[in-house]
Amino acid sequence: MKSKRQLQKEQTRQNIMETAYRVYTERGFGAATALIAKEAGISHGAVFSHFSSVNELLECLIEEFGHALAVEIHDLAEASGSVEELLQIHLQVLIRHEGFYTRLITERALLPLEVQYTFSNTQSAFAHHFGRILEQEIKNHKVKDIPVHLLLHTWLGMIHYYLWNKDLFAPGAPVLSRYSQQLMDTFLKLIKDK
Repeated sequence: MKSKRQLQKEQTRQNIMETAYRVYTERGFGAATALIAKEAGISHGAVFSHFSSVNELLECLIEEFGHALAVEIHDLAEASGSVEELLQIHLQVLIRHEGFYTRLITERALLPLEVQYTFSNTQSAFAHHFGRILEQEIKNHKVKDIPVHLLLHTWLGMIHYYLWNKDLFAPGAPVLSRYSQQLMDTFLKLIKDK
C-alpha cells in the first residue's frame, strides 16, 4: 500500500503533466516551466523534483500522450475491419487532441532529438493498424495496390496540411471536425480499387 506521501507525489506529478499538456497546447513547447509551475499551483523547483530537465518532462508528456493514443486506437481498431472505420477512428482520436497534436507536428523539428523520437514512436501504433488493414484490403482488391507506406504518408499529409493551415480553413475553430468527412471521402476515392 502506498503511503500518503507517495500518493501526494504521484498526484503532483500528474498535475504537472496535465498542466504542461494544457500550457504547451495553448502556448507552444517554448513555454517556460515557471509558467507550468504557476498554472499547476506549485513552486518552480517542484517541477524539477519530478523531472530532471525540461527534456524529460517533454519526453514523459509525449510518451504518455502517445501511449494514450495508441491504447485508444488499438482498442477501437481491433474491432474495426475496414479502412473507412480505421480512418474514422483516427480522426476521432485526433479531434479530441487536435490542439496538442497540431503543436507536435508544427514544432516537432524544434524539439530535442530524443523528444522527436518519442513522438515518432507515437505514430507507430496507428501505422501498425493502418498497414494491417490496408494490406488485407489490397489483397481483397478493395484498395489499389499501392505501397502501404505511401498510403499512410498520403493520409497523414492531408491531415497535417489542414492542421498546419488551420487559420485558412477554420479560423478560430477546430479544423478536423469541420473537414473530417471531406478528408476521409477524398482519401477513399483516391485509394479505392474500382
